[in-house]
Amino acid sequence: MSSSPTQSSAPEPTGVRRRAVLGAAAAAPVLAGLAGAGSASAASADRPRRRPRALPGGGDLGPNVVVFDPSTANIQGRLDEIFRQQESAQFGTGRYALLFKPGTYNGLNAQLGFYTSIAGLGLSPDDTTINGDVTVDAGWFDGNATQNFWRSAENLALVPVNGTNRWAVSQAAPFRRMHIRGGLNLAPDGYGWASGGYIADSRIDGQVGPYSQQQWYTRDSSVGGWLNAVWNMVFSGVEGAPAQSFPDPPYTTLDTTPVSREKPFLYLDGEEYRVFLPEKRTDARGVSWGNGTPRGTSLPLSRFYVARPGVPAATLNQALEEGLNLLLTPGIYHLDGTVEVKRANAVVLGLGYATLIPDNGVTALKVADVDGVRLAGFLVDAGPVNSTTLLEVGPQGASRDHSANPTTVQDVFIRIGGAGPGKATTSMVINSRHTIVDHTWVWRADHGDGVGWETNRADYGVVVNGDDVLATGLFVEHFNKYDVRWNGQRGRTVFFQNEKAYDAPDQAAIQNGSVKGYAAYKVGDHVTEHEGWGLGSYCYYNVNPSIVQHHGFAAPNRSGVRFHGLLVVSLGGNGQYECVINDTGAPTSGTSTVPSTVVSYP
Repeated sequence: MSSSPTQSSAPEPTGVRRRAVLGAAAAAPVLAGLAGAGSASAASADRPRRRPRALPGGGDLGPNVVVFDPSTANIQGRLDEIFRQQESAQFGTGRYALLFKPGTYNGLNAQLGFYTSIAGLGLSPDDTTINGDVTVDAGWFDGNATQNFWRSAENLALVPVNGTNRWAVSQAAPFRRMHIRGGLNLAPDGYGWASGGYIADSRIDGQVGPYSQQQWYTRDSSVGGWLNAVWNMVFSGVEGAPAQSFPDPPYTTLDTTPVSREKPFLYLDGEEYRVFLPEKRTDARGVSWGNGTPRGTSLPLSRFYVARPGVPAATLNQALEEGLNLLLTPGIYHLDGTVEVKRANAVVLGLGYATLIPDNGVTALKVADVDGVRLAGFLVDAGPVNSTTLLEVGPQGASRDHSANPTTVQDVFIRIGGAGPGKATTSMVINSRHTIVDHTWVWRADHGDGVGWETNRADYGVVVNGDDVLATGLFVEHFNKYDVRWNGQRGRTVFFQNEKAYDAPDQAAIQNGSVKGYAAYKVGDHVTEHEGWGLGSYCYYNVNPSIVQHHGFAAPNRSGVRFHGLLVVSLGGNGQYECVINDTGAPTSGTSTVPSTVVSYP
């Protein structure tokens, strides 16, 4: 997302146009020295090389995890200090997790900037109450919220000072396990542009007002009301959600979410840190913590290797091989090799937008074809040497049944360019069956450093080869070819948001054989079963506004491949769509920035 000059300065809510712990944790494995004189081979024969020293679990969470309790002095001052540093640091290196111990806090306004997460440390959101606000606004960008990325709120109860909390975000800004004892405003002050967003497992007692938000996905929650819609509002398993009415107003509403398992989270059991692992729910509706205590299991921090920036991939892999899970404390991790998750039920949990950068073209992280791996809460940033892939869930050809205990990928974000040169042929590959991708933003940058059609080349965003994969909250933008390519059988997507790459130089650059442009979402020709709800694709070819995109969506025309609530939008007439899906749907028109919709297909 980026700002475009096509939107009026005072958009109306229903007609908005679009913008533009451990000191030793970082130590490398220690190998025993070779003692005595003589050749290395002789010494090795006499004294076999020892295994690396076992790594400890648990420990200190590091300087960028800031923990408060109700007696902490000058909490507001510390919050303000971090916000001043992070408010406009869109591509900066600061990373922070702000954690609040259970209790009651009065008179706070926690303003969140980039790469800042705020969370309560109770088992239930209501264990940690802030009489005050957790605020995201867009003053740093002149009231435009379309670049309010990479921040999060989790596991808190808020009693907003004026009755309504402001959360004006766009992509990669999850709002999870929150209880708002009042209303929630998703627009910036002045009702400027906004391009969000995601809510899960939350209860908002009052009304949610999206106002200028172009799209939003809400899952397994409860709301007191929902005010309006602009282009695409999707709900699954939400008590109080508006009724199905796409396209006027554009609400796509599912009574339940087919399968869900909430994100792991850190909490305090007395004075001991633990990580809670929520259980899987089928046909879920409403919050998972309705009776105060969520259902699931937990692990002590001693079962985690608490990583700090600077730790090599070999140490992370050693920790995993020794049976530890990974807790990535806030910061930037340069990886000289691939992190290999080979053990069933392993957890890789990031705090404060911990960021993995693969060096020398390696893949940042790979998961074996095993049950129940949980990946959550981190950012993968492509390096300057092209990586074939950045994240792989399951090896090629993975075929095991994981329906009882799927792997989950939650709040895992991928970026190519923006913070500097980056390249990757394919960003995220899902090969394991039954994987749940629950909220991701996979973004080839359209602004920042290291940006250009070939400079941050990335052909494919998300490629799904595994069968029975479910995506809930899929945001994928700006790739040189297909943004999403879905080859597995029985795939399902609930909510999709996309923009085609802004920077294509000419029609030839995006030509796909005889087709004008690569679809944003392509279902493989051999697929016999697939279903999607609430999917939108936008074009803003600002380098060459004459470019024509034939369609936003491409899929085999057969009865088992079904879509509900599709739309395409030309932003201010910078490029046009001829159709919505395949050869179906009206073309976009002129500079009107009005969606062309298809209610159901075929």
